[in-house]
Amino acid sequence: MRRVRLGGDLAFPDPALAPRRAPLAYGGDLSSARLLAAYARGIFPWYGEGEPILWWSPDPRFVLYPEALRLSRSLRRTLRSGRYEIRLDTAFRDVILGCAGAARPQGEGTWITAEMADAYLRLHESGHAHSVESWEDGVLAGGLYGVSLGGAFFGESMFSLQPDASKAALAALVEQLRAWGFRFVDCQTVTRHLGRLGAVAVPRARFLRELQDALALPNRLGRWRLESGAP
Repeated sequence: MRRVRLGGDLAFPDPALAPRRAPLAYGGDLSSARLLAAYARGIFPWYGEGEPILWWSPDPRFVLYPEALRLSRSLRRTLRSGRYEIRLDTAFRDVILGCAGAARPQGEGTWITAEMADAYLRLHESGHAHSVESWEDGVLAGGLYGVSLGGAFFGESMFSLQPDASKAALAALVEQLRAWGFRFVDCQTVTRHLGRLGAVAVPRARFLRELQDALALPNRLGRWRLESGAP
């Protein structure tokens, strides 16, 4: 399938026909309406500074089901120690800036451009994007952010300034999502780091079916609060 250039409307090509490891489309904008339309179709933006906006729907898709979360012994010790206080939606801007500044493999630059950060801040202000934060002695030690639609959470990026800080945030998030009845966390692309926590690669066709089931659940908009506590 040839890569499609997006126009002024919010229509996307069929993600089921997207290349397995190449963008589905390019162009358009990062308005909240377009981003939400993309996520609802299993599509997300991913591009670098100086590139056009690239839209992806890879095959396979990396997914973490809440019931499949695996915690290593060291992470369990960290959680039991109470080293980190986990908070939701108290420092979204700081989390996204932390993710943007995180070191990347092989000297790669960040893909979280200023344009991207502004777009997700708008989604946060509308109640669709959320941060999960690990705090140590009142200082932000790590965390993650993503987008919520129905019973799906689309994880975007993580960062750690201290050992296990982002993993503790993810573990707490997954436990909370399980309590709320969420179906999965979309981890987008395969990584060994998330695989060790229980994420698995699933065929895109299966992911798109499960996404439609998840979208049938009500949206949990607004500022989130941790109710279940860390596992």
